[in-house]
Amino acid sequence: MAKDSRLAAIRRAILREWRGGDEPEHPDERLHKPDEFLAAILRLAGASEGIDEERLRGMWKEIAGDFVSRHATPASLKNGCLTLQVLQPSMRFHLEQSKAVLLKRLQEAAGPNVVKTLRFAIG
Repeated sequence: MAKDSRLAAIRRAILREWRGGDEPEHPDERLHKPDEFLAAILRLAGASEGIDEERLRGMWKEIAGDFVSRHATPASLKNGCLTLQVLQPSMRFHLEQSKAVLLKRLQEAAGPNVVKTLRFAIG
């Protein structure tokens, strides 16, 4: 036993000299998981809207309904303005007429600060 503790002490001394300091007792103690900071980093970089845009694309069929979701899809979300890509001019006219209802549904589903305005683009 004394020999084992002596070898352990020698090993610690050699490692301390080689590393330039003592070995940390708990190396994982000061580590943080990326998810603790990721949302704040994305928000500062202006990339958090990409996450909201993907969420909206996932919920689009439930928000807009089956018919509208087949003829219009979310194209982009920038500064609270959701651009919907509409297949036909007649569908764009229909969506312009029901813009307030659609915007209200979007705000209820995604939150009031995610989508503030709607824009329609034919394409």
